[in-house]
Amino acid sequence: MVYDSTYVISESSTTAAMPQGVMMLNKNGLEIAVNPGEISLAEKNSQLSPAEQSSQIFKAPLKAPLKEPLKSTPQSLPEVTAKSELDINPSPAANDSPISFKLDLLELDSGQIAEIAAKPTISILGLGYVGAVSAACFSHRGHSVIGVDPDVEKIATLNRGESPIVEEGLADLLDNARRVGRLEAICEPRKAIMESDITMVCVGTPTGPNGECDLKYLRMAAEQIGSALAAKDDYHVVVFRSTVPPKTTRDILIPILEKASGKISGRDFGVCFNPEFLRESSAIKDFYEPPKTVIGAVDQRSSAAVAELYKGLSGELIETTIEAAEFVKYIDNTWHGLKVGFGNEVGRLCKAMGVDSHQVMNIFVKDTKLNLSPYYLRPGFAFGGSCLPKDTRGIMNLAADNSVSTPLIDSILNSNDRHIEHALSMITACKVKRIGIVGLTFKAHTDDMRESPLLELVRQLQDRGHEISYFDPNVASEDLLKMGVERQLSYSRCLNIEQLVNTTDMLVVGHNTDYGRGAAHLAKGFMPVVDLVGLGNSFKYAKNCQGICW
Repeated sequence: MVYDSTYVISESSTTAAMPQGVMMLNKNGLEIAVNPGEISLAEKNSQLSPAEQSSQIFKAPLKAPLKEPLKSTPQSLPEVTAKSELDINPSPAANDSPISFKLDLLELDSGQIAEIAAKPTISILGLGYVGAVSAACFSHRGHSVIGVDPDVEKIATLNRGESPIVEEGLADLLDNARRVGRLEAICEPRKAIMESDITMVCVGTPTGPNGECDLKYLRMAAEQIGSALAAKDDYHVVVFRSTVPPKTTRDILIPILEKASGKISGRDFGVCFNPEFLRESSAIKDFYEPPKTVIGAVDQRSSAAVAELYKGLSGELIETTIEAAEFVKYIDNTWHGLKVGFGNEVGRLCKAMGVDSHQVMNIFVKDTKLNLSPYYLRPGFAFGGSCLPKDTRGIMNLAADNSVSTPLIDSILNSNDRHIEHALSMITACKVKRIGIVGLTFKAHTDDMRESPLLELVRQLQDRGHEISYFDPNVASEDLLKMGVERQLSYSRCLNIEQLVNTTDMLVVGHNTDYGRGAAHLAKGFMPVVDLVGLGNSFKYAKNCQGICW
């Protein structure tokens, strides 16, 4: 089964497109195109809720976009005498929790009917996994949906109200959508785009021959969309959902749209990237109970329109840049793969040693403070200390003694070493002799220097002939001598950050503390600073400051 992703393009019936003018950034980093005279209006609208912003976007009456039998009117709704429910209870796997999820179908009062009639129509290009599920769920939420796919058989299947894929509960939703007149499937993308307010394009991004992301279907979709946009006067929001490398939308797809349409994104039409997080076999539950909804946009107008589509759903709504929205899907799936691989390596090792792997991992996942949490997942410097390096080597040794292959676990220390080397290359690229190090212990607020990556970094810098001075309030000269550090470093301790900054030509900050930020602030503007810990935005965007991973 091809796992498709989605593009969304939305056409609203606004009375005028946003004029070209000043490009501004809002608090989420979204670009806002405004004329100088409209800045006050933009500020006023920024105070509106997503729903109120969307009402501004779709403020003109929507023209009826569909031919018979698709009409979101009371006359087109079938008579319903009782509430029908969709009960999704797939058989759980051995270690899964059972899913219990219900959707009410067909029962609508006059107020709901009026609300549905005012909702933007969505066209969906590509009716694979994500496309079919999206069509069903958005129809159920009251949107008229036009599905588009070149597969004639798939079109016929959907128009019969049947599911083209195996997914619990999907057939019932599709059948309901057809019966209430809110779903139609066709083969003509141009017709669908012209007759819709929002177009979702669910096209595949398969792996190319060298492991790269194949964008041929996305390029074709962008060409088709741009061609249709050329003939439309209304502001149109294009929302891409296919999993792609970061910068694909801005560097490849937007130029295709602009060239084919003869229009400018952010002024004549909007562009968003809205990744999907649907799991096969629980996709409908995931749609209605998402862990998060992520919208990357070129302008606030587009973002507000897409946010309105998800109004009322659980999970945090996150507005960000297009590039961050693109990358988060890659990171999510890679992390999931990493977890599966780690769990299986632990399982193999447990089995070889006669330990119940399910008992071990059931205990492991109960720790939501460290094991399953944001802790340890934010980019920064390498790990060290008395536990992580030692115990990682210990489990590697156990695996080797029991002839168990654990390539993922075996790579952990090597990855940590590469990170220290990365920091080393950043520092040496500045070509300075005297380097000041803020912090030597493996983390702040401790005096523990066992396997400190900062101490290892210092050793490697000294080996390359650099003169090192340091400030760490918890490290004395005798502590370094006890660690076997050469006497030269033990005597290079500075008594305060002012002394450190005044006697060096470059600063490396390894502790995210008041003294770490204070040292970076003193060095601001006249000395290069390498930030290993994430000191904050005021340093992140300083010209003289480089972050190790940002």
